[in-house]
Amino acid sequence: MATIETSAPGRYADVNGLRLYVESHGSGRPMILLHGGLGSGEMFTPILPALAAGHQVILVDLQGHGRTADIDRPLDMALMADDIAALIDHLGLDRPDLVGFSLGGGVAMHVAFRHPEKVGRLVSASAHIRRDAVYPELLAQQGQMNAAAAEFLKETPMYELYQRVAPRPEDFPGLLDKIGAAMRVDFDVTEQVRALRVPTLVVAADADMAPPSHYVEVFTLLDGGLRDAGWTGEGRPAGGHALAILPGLSHYDLHDSPLFAAVTLAFLDGGR
Repeated sequence: MATIETSAPGRYADVNGLRLYVESHGSGRPMILLHGGLGSGEMFTPILPALAAGHQVILVDLQGHGRTADIDRPLDMALMADDIAALIDHLGLDRPDLVGFSLGGGVAMHVAFRHPEKVGRLVSASAHIRRDAVYPELLAQQGQMNAAAAEFLKETPMYELYQRVAPRPEDFPGLLDKIGAAMRVDFDVTEQVRALRVPTLVVAADADMAPPSHYVEVFTLLDGGLRDAGWTGEGRPAGGHALAILPGLSHYDLHDSPLFAAVTLAFLDGGR
């Protein structure tokens, strides 16, 4: 049986061999909010008040990130998705909505793939569904990520955050090794996306890590963009799916943009 331990301002839940750091903000319908790679729940601080105004926002630091220490297993989105599914059970949540950015968007998708009965609605932002969707020059950089990059990252906000909050700050080079290994693994979840039955909002910046056409492709797999919607919306995707390409943003500032908060809330609340 999982246990939970309080540690201000958040708490730790023992789930799947992890001491998973969790914070709760606001009240209302639960929303689990999942951060990007090398980040933590803190990356959503600018938009947290808007999200928590009408929702219980549950911020989670994923394996090896933020205040959650790493364990002896790969950084694998499917495994992290199982962590979130176990957390949903542990907290006794009834089909919470999942909102994820980048790595968190991929993890949120995998929760919906693997545990659809545990999810209300899904917002996946800046998460590509094929490794080769990323621009080639960026893919080459990702392939070179390893512990040796730690020295070059010491002046970045990501490193500052990790050193400030991580239970074992000395683990940072090891985290880079694991992230690099994960980014070198080829993947394609096209068929899992096509089979999604959880209402899903696909979000991307207009200058993201993959071209806007990739996120349109994802929407197409969800039966979107194939026909005119009609006067009453009868031609919209039958599963309630939607697409938002946010203007003037990139992969590096979408997560704290008021536009991201606005489209997320419109999707989560508008259909209910």
